[in-house]
Amino acid sequence: MEGHRLHQAITYQNVMEILVAQEVERQKSRLSPKLAKYINQVEVATYALNRLPPLYASSEEGRRQQQLKGNKKLRQEISTTVRQAFAAVQRDPIRLCTPIRPEEDTESLAAKLALQGLRELLKNQNITWYNLVSIVKQTLIRATQIRKNRQKEQSRDPIYGWNDSRYQL
Repeated sequence: MEGHRLHQAITYQNVMEILVAQEVERQKSRLSPKLAKYINQVEVATYALNRLPPLYASSEEGRRQQQLKGNKKLRQEISTTVRQAFAAVQRDPIRLCTPIRPEEDTESLAAKLALQGLRELLKNQNITWYNLVSIVKQTLIRATQIRKNRQKEQSRDPIYGWNDSRYQL
């Protein structure tokens, strides 16, 4: 059961991230171009998101509902928090930071898990996306040959030798 969950794609979203990104863009557009070029939008959004409640959704209907909730009930809080985030990020403009590299998307993760599952199933750790089709093809051909050989052996075996098609496997 645990292995099955690992192969499922993660399909949920924090709608607050969308609302904050929109507000960051709105407020940044009001800044002077000279100041705006020194603003790291990711830092502003991260600061704000760490101070706002999450609004998770796992369906399109849920996403619409969470966006409505965010726009109706939390619009002012989002605006204020993003404004505070701009002030906090501007305090130290020469601060060095190393951005986090984007994580692989869920489809890529699911593909890696699927490939690992095929490696285990076919007992071949050398399978890659480049050789997958040829290895599966070879495995199927081998399995077909083994099956045919077994059928031949059974037809020659005295116990199975009556060759009555009703009794053959």
